[in-house]
Amino acid sequence: MTVELRSVTRMVGAETHIHETSLVLEPAGFNVLLGATGAGKTTLMKLMAGLDRPTSGRVLIDGRDVTDLTPQKRGVSFVHQFFVNYPHMTVFENIASPLRVAGMAKSEIAGRVEEAARLLQLTPMLKRRPQELSGGQQQRTALARAIVKESHALFLDEPLANLDYKLREELRDQLPDIFAGRGAVVVYATSEPEEALLLGGRTALMDAGRVVQFGPSAGVYREPVSLTAARVFSNPPINAAEVTKRGGEVRLTEAVRWAAVGKAAGLADGTYTVAIRPSDVLPFAGHGASVAMRGRVLVTELTGSESSAHFDLGGQNWVSLAPGVHPYEVGEDHTFYMDPARCFYFGPDGSVVA
Repeated sequence: MTVELRSVTRMVGAETHIHETSLVLEPAGFNVLLGATGAGKTTLMKLMAGLDRPTSGRVLIDGRDVTDLTPQKRGVSFVHQFFVNYPHMTVFENIASPLRVAGMAKSEIAGRVEEAARLLQLTPMLKRRPQELSGGQQQRTALARAIVKESHALFLDEPLANLDYKLREELRDQLPDIFAGRGAVVVYATSEPEEALLLGGRTALMDAGRVVQFGPSAGVYREPVSLTAARVFSNPPINAAEVTKRGGEVRLTEAVRWAAVGKAAGLADGTYTVAIRPSDVLPFAGHGASVAMRGRVLVTELTGSESSAHFDLGGQNWVSLAPGVHPYEVGEDHTFYMDPARCFYFGPDGSVVA
């Protein structure tokens, strides 16, 4: 089973929402669409699901051209980020609704609903109505309704975005097990890089209606092919600045320089963009962080387990994200340490060079 896009585009008037895209999505593991709001994730999912029609190109499911078919005839399910449940129906009736529309026998409906409810821990709630459920239980109901159809493909459009942190973590941990072994292509849209890494599988990075990189999630994270891809797969935003490589040295500012070793060793002399994730810029030396950079602290945020600090470095805003609690003072100078082995280098066109 596969979902394939062949040279698909989507235009609305004179505006391009999806630039020409070719992609093959498979059933083993999650297929994550990662990008900021407005990057085109929902539009791309709607094209795959049949909720929108491409301006050009074709959509295939398991090798069959479904471009002109409705979602019902494609055999797919779509779960939105907002809870979409029928308020006048019980949880059982909500889950069973697509099977009843399909004319399935009552005995088979009951078996499928009970199995989906068990998977999503809804068995005690089957007689309740949506207004009697918590937000997490309502979204579980929407997920169960998608699962019960045994669709060829399931599209999950930021399904946890409107849940509180604890519920989001709980459901996110359970989703891979819920969908494991079902043989369906699961496509999951999110704006959170951490979520893409936690779900595993493959990730398509999206920016301004384009897929800028696609592959195994961990590999895409570790080896971005462009500065745009590195920016999409970083939260807080990746630090980026112009550097000059001369001989055996890379220079960011007069005071911030490091030896051109590792990725930088093979670069020709010239000007590049260096990028490094905030988690590799620390308020202490060690663990590879050895290049000192002193800047004025602009903003700080403590989460209990992590400390982030935005600081001014030569007129540019840099970010550090470190484990633990650190005593930053806004307006004061602080020394941070960068790990040069974690740097990415990009050429003038934004493509990775080292």
